[in-house]
Amino acid sequence: MLTTNQNLLRELDASRIEVILPTDQSQLVALQVTSLMVDRIKERQKDPELEKVSKRVDEVKGQEFSLRSGVLLFQDRLYVPNTPELNKELLREAHDSTLVTHPGTTKMYQDLKCHYWWIGMKRNIAEYVTRCLTCQRVKTDHQKPRGLL
Repeated sequence: MLTTNQNLLRELDASRIEVILPTDQSQLVALQVTSLMVDRIKERQKDPELEKVSKRVDEVKGQEFSLRSGVLLFQDRLYVPNTPELNKELLREAHDSTLVTHPGTTKMYQDLKCHYWWIGMKRNIAEYVTRCLTCQRVKTDHQKPRGLL
């Protein structure tokens, strides 16, 4: 592996991935990393209230919600149930991961809105980024320097 990022190396080491190649032949190996977050969201969609909504989706045509292989979608994006701990974990994964390095509010929203949707999503993202101490410390000032008082 050609990286010196210690956090990334620790995360890969903790995942316990092992590739063993036979000595007599070489193989092409592809590694696909997926998040368990999508599985957790699908599991949370089995809530009785969401199942009622899912049944009504079939009845109402032309609505923004749809059902695809038992998963509730909003405009072809995965619908995230309004669960604070699930939303916070999704925001933490999208903001604090060593692979994304603290994106701002706009970038984080643009990245998440391609795949996920929940009620109050943009507001939750803005609140999460404003509470991040690292983002507040490195925030640049876009105002003119003040003159004499």
